[in-house]
Order: sequence, then structure tokens, then C-alpha cells
Amino acid sequence: MITESLKLVTTKDGEQVAVWKVFDSRVFNHDTSNHNSRDTASCLTANGQNILLTHGTFSDKQTCLRIAEYLAKLGHACYIMEWRGHGHSPLPKNEFNFETIATYDFAATFCYLFDELKLDNLHCVTHSGGGVGLTMFLVQNPRYIDKVNSSTMFACQAYGAVVSRQNYVKILAAKVFTRVFGYIPAKRLKLGPVNENYYTMNQWYDWNLQKNFQSSFIKQSDNFKSNIISIDEEFNHDESFDYRQHMPLITTPIYAISAKGDNLISPTPGCQLFFDDFDNPASVFREYSISNGDLEDYSHSRIMISRNAAKEVWPTVAAWIEKHTK
Repeated sequence: MITESLKLVTTKDGEQVAVWKVFDSRVFNHDTSNHNSRDTASCLTANGQNILLTHGTFSDKQTCLRIAEYLAKLGHACYIMEWRGHGHSPLPKNEFNFETIATYDFAATFCYLFDELKLDNLHCVTHSGGGVGLTMFLVQNPRYIDKVNSSTMFACQAYGAVVSRQNYVKILAAKVFTRVFGYIPAKRLKLGPVNENYYTMNQWYDWNLQKNFQSSFIKQSDNFKSNIISIDEEFNHDESFDYRQHMPLITTPIYAISAKGDNLISPTPGCQLFFDDFDNPASVFREYSISNGDLEDYSHSRIMISRNAAKEVWPTVAAWIEKHTK
């Protein structure tokens, strides 16, 4: 039986984010008599792994829940992080963007998993902006790179959505609309359960319109830079920090999945560009489409949550995790 439990973890900027544990009680022992902070569920399967999943904008845990349940039935322990203000994460006191999620929400979650639960392995499965956040977090915190056995990124890109003039016009129009009205009515537009405001979305708009991956609050000269393994001295240290320059530091094997029918948010060329900038020969890129012999030309959401994805995409994610089990 699939079991869910909720933990609210506190970030360094004083907010809270929801971290759900999803596991199959038939393949786990769970001692509920132990009320210590450390999780007492122990896997009975030999290759059971720990998997962190997270969603992107307009979303909550439901985006990740079905694949988490699938992976749990295979004997894995899954943890779903909901961004601040999304799902069961309390509404934050201050505005936030993609980089806030990376800097604080991911950091609090990784601290919880490794320092409190003492996990000895971790795989990451992300959708859309979740993969962007994970990338920024690992660039900021390279000590965690070797702790992540593998990553799977569904429909992930940050600065490659403008593959045509038409896309440029659409993204620019969306930026103007969001600025005028203050938010995107995701519920009304059936984009997802969470309306995102201009402050959150503006960073994504600018990355794609300007074709860069620059920080909104970190400069090249900031102290955290000293934690990054290799810094190119030709950079102007007064410039905004550009994550794209440091993506090759992430040596974790990545399985990048794109959807043929995703024409605006994460088009295949944009996902390919993001993937290529990791420059990791151990990683694999795969577009799912009818022309590649797949069941459909998936959309941005269907590549993660549809029945067809469950049939032909999820098993490849499970295989990727199994391949990189240590």
C-alpha cells in the first residue's frame, strides 16, 4: 500500500517547504513507535534507492505523485519537495523567483535528507523549472554533486525557448501581460493549480528573451563563488553570476527528456541546448515523439503525467536509476 507522510522543513530565510515521503509499506518496515527526527523506514529490497522529485511553476506535488508511486512500488523511497507557496508549503512572507527556490528551498531539503535522515544515496527526478532549480542549487553547492547518483530532467530548459520569432513574440507578450495583471491565471488557463506572479516569472522571461542564465542577486565577486571548483578569471567580477558558465561542474549523469509537442515552454531545441551545456558524456538526451517510434508527440505536462508516459517513459527512468545505483 502506498503511504504518504508530510514534513515541513525550514529554510535559512525563515520560510517552510513541504517534503512528502512516498513509499510502499509492503516493501518497507516502518517503525511508528520511534518518534525521533530521523526517519525509521528501512527498505526490504536490495536495490531500493532514495529519490527526490520536484515540480516546476504552476504546479504542486500532484505533478510528481504518480511517477513517485510507480517508483515506490519498485521498492524505492520517494521524497517530493513542493516549492514555497505551492501545494502544502505555506505562503511565503516575501516574493520569490526560481533562484530563491534553488538557494533556499533546495538547500533546506538537501540538508533534511542528508543531515537529518542521513541518506546514503539520492537520485533526482524533476519536471520543468524543478530541473532549473536543481541545476542552480548544485552550482551553488558543489559539495552535493557527488552525493547525487543520477538525475532525470523532464522538459527542462532555462534560456532556449526562443527557437523562432513567433516564440520570442509569445514570451514577450506573456511578460507584458504578467506585468500588467500582476500574475498568470494558471487555474483559469488550465496550466496548473498555482497562479504565478510577475516577480516569479520575470526571471524565466528574461533568461529566455536575453538567452542567458544570470543570477538576479549573485555577482561574480560574491563570496560563495570560492566554493565553486573552477572560476574563469576573464569574467568581470562586477557582472551578474551566470550559471550557464558553470554547468559543466555538475558531473552527475543526467537523463534529459524532451517532448515533441512542447512548442513553447521547453521545446526540444531548448532542452537540447540546456543538456549540451552540462558537457557530460555520461548523460543521455531523448526526445519522445511519434517520429521516434513513441506513442505520441507529448506536451509539456503529458510527458510527465500521462498514461502513455507511464507506459513508455517511466520505465526508462527506473532503468536509469537502477543503472546508477551504488
